[in-house]
Amino acid sequence: MCGIFGIASLNLKDFPLKETTDTLSHRGPDDYGYYLDGNVGLGHRRLSIIDLAGGHQPVFNEDKSKCIIFNGEIYNFMELRDILIGKGHKFSTRSDTETIVHAYEEWGEQCVDYFRGMFAFAIWDKKQKKLFIARDRLGIKPLFYAEHNGKFYFASEMKAILADNSFPRDMDEMALVSYFTLSYIPAPLTIFSKIRKLLPGHTLTWQDGKIRIHK
Repeated sequence: MCGIFGIASLNLKDFPLKETTDTLSHRGPDDYGYYLDGNVGLGHRRLSIIDLAGGHQPVFNEDKSKCIIFNGEIYNFMELRDILIGKGHKFSTRSDTETIVHAYEEWGEQCVDYFRGMFAFAIWDKKQKKLFIARDRLGIKPLFYAEHNGKFYFASEMKAILADNSFPRDMDEMALVSYFTLSYIPAPLTIFSKIRKLLPGHTLTWQDGKIRIHK
């Protein structure tokens, strides 16, 4: 289990990325990493499972134009790694995380079609100024997102989004009704009206201040 957090905005200034990501430290006590680049901030808390020495995140591609934070495991990453090496990609680690970023380089947003595993990840494409987020088909790994005051947030847990004291806490009445009727809150709803769950088997793209969700 790891924890990921990210924020994107056309005007991102002085955001406390480390402090916000550290609200997820219980999900990843072994390591941490942060990336800030103009329009985007990415934070990661790691529970070390694969490539204990070389799996530090965020992970980059060869020219550092693409950056990934990842929670989960790609079961077929060694098979994909061999395919990508055959296509000319250069790897610097033995981690499944790096396989994802090279797969995105090779196949774009369709890279998710190649993965077998449980995952929630985000890739910042610096050249296109695009943030690409994906969640596994069964929704094993959690992913919440929200928009407020010109900022787009995503995280493994809502508490990271709510760490921004300016974020509204308005309750979603439909979610409350669902909870008392069904004993749980069905996706994409959460108890907060401004926070949503990314549905299993879906991707989300943030670019130029707009989001697009694809099944």
